[in-house]
Amino acid sequence: MAVELCLLLLLFCGSTISEVQPIYKPPPGTLDFGFVPAKTYDTGAYHEPGAIGILFKIVHAFLYLVQPNSFPQDLIRKLAQQQFGNSQGDYQKAIYYEIGFIVSAALGLLFILLLPLVGLCFCMCRCCDNCGGEMHQRQKKNADCQRSCFATFLFVASLIISVGVLCAYAANQHLTNQVRGAKKLVNSNFKDLKIFLNDTPAQIDYLVSQYNTTKDKALSDLNNVGPVLGTRVQEQLGKEVRPALDAALTMAGAIRETKEALENVSVSVEVLQEGTERLHANLTDVKVHLSNTLSDSACNAAQAASTCNIIRNSLSQLNINANFSGLPGVNSQLAKVNDVLKIDLSSLVQKGYAAFNDTPDLVVNQTRNILSDIKSVLESIGSNITTFTKMLPVQNIIADLMVYLTQSEAYVQDYFPVMEQYDFYRWLGCLILCCMVVLILVFYYLGLLCGTCGYDKHASPTTRGCISNTGGNFLMAGVGFSFLFSWVLMVVVVLTFVTGGNVEKLVCEPFEDKNLFKVLDTPYLLNQHWKNYLAGIIFKNPNVNLTFEKVYSDCKENKGIYTSLHLEHLFNINELLNISMYTEDVALRIEHIQINLSKIILLDEIGKENLLNFSSSGIDGIDFSAYLTEINKSVTKVDLLSFANDLEARADQLPKGALENALKGHANNIRMIHNQQVVPLEQAMSTLNQSIRLLKRTSSELMVKVKNVISAVNAAQNLINNNASQVIVQETKEYMDTIIGYFEQYIEWVKESIAMEVAACKPIANVIDTAVDIFLCSYIADSVNTFWFGLGGSSMFLIPAIIFAVKLSKYYRRMDTEDVYDDSVEQW
Repeated sequence: MAVELCLLLLLFCGSTISEVQPIYKPPPGTLDFGFVPAKTYDTGAYHEPGAIGILFKIVHAFLYLVQPNSFPQDLIRKLAQQQFGNSQGDYQKAIYYEIGFIVSAALGLLFILLLPLVGLCFCMCRCCDNCGGEMHQRQKKNADCQRSCFATFLFVASLIISVGVLCAYAANQHLTNQVRGAKKLVNSNFKDLKIFLNDTPAQIDYLVSQYNTTKDKALSDLNNVGPVLGTRVQEQLGKEVRPALDAALTMAGAIRETKEALENVSVSVEVLQEGTERLHANLTDVKVHLSNTLSDSACNAAQAASTCNIIRNSLSQLNINANFSGLPGVNSQLAKVNDVLKIDLSSLVQKGYAAFNDTPDLVVNQTRNILSDIKSVLESIGSNITTFTKMLPVQNIIADLMVYLTQSEAYVQDYFPVMEQYDFYRWLGCLILCCMVVLILVFYYLGLLCGTCGYDKHASPTTRGCISNTGGNFLMAGVGFSFLFSWVLMVVVVLTFVTGGNVEKLVCEPFEDKNLFKVLDTPYLLNQHWKNYLAGIIFKNPNVNLTFEKVYSDCKENKGIYTSLHLEHLFNINELLNISMYTEDVALRIEHIQINLSKIILLDEIGKENLLNFSSSGIDGIDFSAYLTEINKSVTKVDLLSFANDLEARADQLPKGALENALKGHANNIRMIHNQQVVPLEQAMSTLNQSIRLLKRTSSELMVKVKNVISAVNAAQNLINNNASQVIVQETKEYMDTIIGYFEQYIEWVKESIAMEVAACKPIANVIDTAVDIFLCSYIADSVNTFWFGLGGSSMFLIPAIIFAVKLSKYYRRMDTEDVYDDSVEQW
């Protein structure tokens, strides 16, 4: 059945995986396949013993003292291969390994043989009034001290025996409780196995169904071939095309700015020429009027003569400084630029942009037929996977496995009451053994209680009270039962010690550190013709490196059964359905995509001619130095406002009268001339300055700039016309790798899911852990070992208890005869 399950998994997994060697690994869009549906397993293959775990650890430490040797792998291998004893050293190694158990068992056998014999001899000796059987006690000075010591030692021994019997009882009850609770654990394991079987087909169906995610993503990219492939081609060509078009558009803007600058220059020069002429005339009139005013007789006075002379000498400053009448005109350049602007260069460049931006649409129109073929290939892949999946006998195999599992579960359920019945017999037998020890302890404790409470130190041995005498009798009864039961107890202790101790050392500890698996994985161990037994059973090929240890470890980590059992040796999932043939077909069809971009015209000849006309417009022939020379001059030789203020200040120095008022009137007239004529001229000069400098920058190497723009446009056009095919091939290759990358992502995801998630074999490891680690070792071995440890300790301390009880009973029992105080040593 297990092999059938493996075949089922392989058939399903094989329908979804193929091995494709990627030529190029682009970073395709990451596909989200979701999570493989999986239910949580209920079984927790871990046992926490609780408080009794402390006793288990003590027993483990004791067993380590008895048997500190490492696991004898070689001896176990020879024993399994029936080669044990072929060499003389085998028995020596076995004895050396078991020496601790042998010595302990020998001491137990000696106990079993000698204690009944000693008891028999002791009874016969007492019947002959020896060995303390004579009802006569000699008086001693230290009698009270001896009695107290014997009572104390007996009490301590009884306490130790009580602790031992409590440990034995606790272990016995723990085993029964765990056996009763094992049914729930077993049912949990069967439930997990059913989940394992029922969920596996659903998980594999999910893997198959996720092919649609891959297909839908590929179809989405194919349906959007314009935005995807067309945009990629456009981005690559745009590295040269866009800068060329941007430069042409910038040059178109420069033409418009040049026109505006030329117009500003023409207007500004005209304004400046007219303004300076009018200003010159007005300043001349001011000078004439000032001269006439200064010719007044009032200036001849001593107080005004110096002031008038100063004013008269400053009249030469009232004159214009900049002469714009000699500047060359720019009308010819403006006319040529206007002719250039008759053709809208910006519109032509925008047409180039629009044509280039239509690249995705060109790709869509030229790839319709090929894309339909690719879509049909993708659909055929999905239909083949679905068809192959339906051919698999899934339900039949699952049904057979479920029947087998149900029968096994029913058998275990039927066997449980029988097991519980036998466990009850075991529990009852162990309880009887504990009761034997308890009976002895009852006699000892009653003897100590009655003897201690009823003892009267003033009474003579022959006059001791009834209670004291009863206490002594109880002690002797405990001694008698000790001789009767001790050998029975020790027989059980020896048998359980040898069995349970060896189970712990030869099974539980090697299972925990996986040495047991190493033995099972020994070549030719379980079958002399098979190197690897597990591989021989599953694959019928014992040379496959499949080990128990590796399978158990992988299942313990909840890996998929395909990985754990190395089922690729039974079915190579990469060969069951080879998708590479389909991806090669897809790649071949994509490589046949041919895109013609020759219809894209970035800038026609009219636009280029327009650029050349602009470069020959003559703006580079303008005498910029003449303009800048005049622009850098002030409008007048002197600042009229400063001159007017100074004139008014000097008028204030004159005596009050007509002369003073006339000079102040001239000062106001000068201020008016400045505000009405000089200020507008300064603004016109500023505009002229900006325009001239703009024209100077634009005209600087204008021909070279225009030729560079035309060369860049021609280079980009040449790239589109002649070299675009290389770019298209490169981008088509990357586009193809992106499409193929989706399938590779799907394949890798399926492989990883099968390895780690599909048919996760944790339930198989849980079954092994439940059977060996929990049931055999934690439930049975630990409980049995703790039982013999407690019962054996109690049995061993029966010996000192017997001695102290016999000694102490002499001080509690009523004697038949007595004598006087005697210092001699008692003889018995």
